[in-house]
Amino acid sequence: MAYLLDANIFIQAKNLHYGMDFCPAFWDWLIKKNSKQKLFSIEKVGDELKAIEDDLSKWAKEQGTKFFLKPDEVVLKALAEVSRWINKQDYEEGGKNIFLQGADYYLIAQAKAKKYTIVTHETPSDSKRKIKIPNVCIGLQIKCMTPYEMLRKERARFILKS
Repeated sequence: MAYLLDANIFIQAKNLHYGMDFCPAFWDWLIKKNSKQKLFSIEKVGDELKAIEDDLSKWAKEQGTKFFLKPDEVVLKALAEVSRWINKQDYEEGGKNIFLQGADYYLIAQAKAKKYTIVTHETPSDSKRKIKIPNVCIGLQIKCMTPYEMLRKERARFILKS
């Protein structure tokens, strides 16, 4: 199983539980899993992270396209499938337009095209205004989980050496 990380995974990790200054093992683990082709994100997420101009921005720039995947022909075809599904749903037009212009749209298409599991902090919602990743994943039969589920499934260990 390969994972595709949402922008909120990186941002919340940096700001909360896995700060780059006190938990470098988390960031090393991400790089290690990426080198084994088990964990990625997408170019548009990388662009969001790079725009912040902080330690996370620097880290994202260092990872490049091996980590932050560019859409290929298969992904571009999957965009149409995601768009059709979104437009058949009962979301407000403004919510649809915002979604179809954002990184989540590409993240879901990448996962659909390549059979990746999406990792996000988002939770399903009944909102008709904001389209949430887990709702689309359910509708398109894409696996989706929290970062904690992924870390446990992958048996990640961040152990201090004395």
